[in-house]
Amino acid sequence: MSDRTAPLSVEELRVLVASGEIDTVVLAFPDMQGRLQGKRFAAPFFLDEVMEHGTEGCNYLLAVDTDMNTVDGFAMSSWDQGYGDFALHPDVTTLRRVPWHPGTAMVVADLAWEDGAPVVAAPRQVLRRQLERLAGHGYTAHVGTELEFIVFKDTYEQAWDRNYRDLTPANQYNVDYSVLGTGRVEPLLRRIRNDMAAAGLIVESAKGECNPGQHEIVFRYDEALVTCDQHAIYKTGAKEIAAQEGVSLTFMAKFNEREGNSCHIHLSLQSIDEAGRNAMVGEDGDMSPVMRHFLAGQLAALRDFSLLYAPNINSYKRFQPGSFAPIAVAWGHDNRTCALRVVGHGRSMRFENRLPGGDVNPYLAVAGLIAAGIHGIEKGLELPEPCEGNAYAATYDHVPTTLREAAELWERSEVAKVSFGEEVVAHYGNMARVELKAFDAAVTDWELRRAFERL
Repeated sequence: MSDRTAPLSVEELRVLVASGEIDTVVLAFPDMQGRLQGKRFAAPFFLDEVMEHGTEGCNYLLAVDTDMNTVDGFAMSSWDQGYGDFALHPDVTTLRRVPWHPGTAMVVADLAWEDGAPVVAAPRQVLRRQLERLAGHGYTAHVGTELEFIVFKDTYEQAWDRNYRDLTPANQYNVDYSVLGTGRVEPLLRRIRNDMAAAGLIVESAKGECNPGQHEIVFRYDEALVTCDQHAIYKTGAKEIAAQEGVSLTFMAKFNEREGNSCHIHLSLQSIDEAGRNAMVGEDGDMSPVMRHFLAGQLAALRDFSLLYAPNINSYKRFQPGSFAPIAVAWGHDNRTCALRVVGHGRSMRFENRLPGGDVNPYLAVAGLIAAGIHGIEKGLELPEPCEGNAYAATYDHVPTTLREAAELWERSEVAKVSFGEEVVAHYGNMARVELKAFDAAVTDWELRRAFERL
């Protein structure tokens, strides 16, 4: 557990509850899709009972599909096992106010079984395990995530009723870096920024993007687990704030045939023995040997770990030539055509993985980056020469083009089994199989338009 100061201390919460300023506490954990699931408690009851003892939740919450339907194939939870409970234990270092809901605080939970053993396939635990392995090598990870989303003037209910067709984007044209374009939706962006700052996140900036209505809000990097918790809270909060403002927004990887929503992930290593030193920088100011091994591990495991970076059917629609989404398993210095981009100088040196979309589960993706880097360090992998030109036009290995391909690579991967263990590999392999089965059985609008009359 981190020793950092929480955005809201337990003592401060007690004072706020006693004064009546806080009356509700949300206890939530990230599920397989990175969504927050949990309960709302009366604040006095949370302080008296839940904070120390935790609470229970049905273990089917890590064994369902995206629509929350119970499905077969998960070892941890099934009808045969009676769908019992696991325990939710508050991590008080995550306690914070939720400014977009009056009188509300939130805390993130870790999951455990009745005997106290951790639920190893829970996303937060998957990441914790990789951070423990990384610490064994003498490093911690600092991470930043860059989430894009598309804003629509329609409410979520209107979008549902229209089957998400013919929605009105908040901007009619490309507003990438346009101050005028962001000004059109500044009331929404400003409220999201300010509410997130009041919840303890450090806001850096907001900018427009290419797809009509597309925008990005960026927050300061932090310790890996902290960043992932903040990512999940921000994503939930942005949707809730949009709903309160009578609009909607989507983080899905590819809403239409134009630019998709990316979630580029930046990572650097800090030396545990030398606090504050970026271990990715060598004495000559260039990449250190450990960074070169770590980055080589990213390349070696990228295809095998693509399921962690692109976990849904829709994720793979982003990977198109010339789209600023990568197709080549390559790295380069400040080269946006590559899957891996090295940026920054001195203390800011880091790498960026450009595969993830806005639909990514940050805990699993960051766990994948760390596991891949550890693989590179332990095997002493050598980094190939960087891509100097257009990686789209080069002959590098291709990132997986479908969820089916990614799932097969993941389930066969020896690196994944060594890094994560058989249980985690099987659990998330089954998650992919469930989505594939549902998609294969669906009749899409594309099929209807092409076949109803003409075939």
